[in-house]
Order: sequence, then C-alpha cells, then structure tokens
Amino acid sequence: QVQLVQSGGGLVQVGGSLRLSCAASGDIRSITVMGYYRQNPGKDRAFIATIAADGEPAYADSVSGRFTISRDDFDNTVSLQMNSLKLEDTGTYYCSAATTVGQVRDFVWGQGSQVTVSS
Repeated sequence: QVQLVQSGGGLVQVGGSLRLSCAASGDIRSITVMGYYRQNPGKDRAFIATIAADGEPAYADSVSGRFTISRDDFDNTVSLQMNSLKLEDTGTYYCSAATTVGQVRDFVWGQGSQVTVSS
C-alpha cells in the first residue's frame, strides 16, 4: 500500500505564490501517475495537474502557465508550485497517486491541504 502525507498551503493574497508538497511512502514502486486535485464545498474534486512516471506533466486549462508540478523519485515526493494565484484557486488540494500491482489498480489520496486566496 501507498500512503501520502501532504504539507504546504495556507493563506495568500491574489497574485501571490504557494507551494504544496506530498511525500509518498509504502509500496513506492507501484506508483504510476501522481497529481493534485482541488475540491470546494459541495463540489466534486477537480483535476488540477498530474505528472507521469516519465515526468510528463498535464494541467487543467485554468492553471496552465501558472502552476508547475514536479516529481522527485529520489525523495518520493511530488510538489505543486502555484504562482499568480487567483481567488478561484481557493480550495482544498488533495495529492493523489495511481498505483498498479499486477492487474490491480488503485487510487490513493493525501489528507488535503487548504489553500485560501484573498483579495
């Protein structure tokens, strides 16, 4: 099994920057894609960014050009650098890891990090 522990987040003004980090432990070799999703009250979790095992990133249109996802396989961490933050970036950000063990696929979530952007 894989466990994810998140750090970072907080309160920032519009235009500011924040960094989220997520440390993976457990069956690290089973991890394929890692990423971040955002959830707001009453809404489903929305895709923000993912990064594949080969380092290929993917971004939601709303954050492309402002957010950068990176992966450090030595430290087993994935980070999300968030720049030029907007009010609509506010939400709870969840780290994710897709795992594959044989033919069994699973999806693991971190505990969530609150990001609040104020005017």
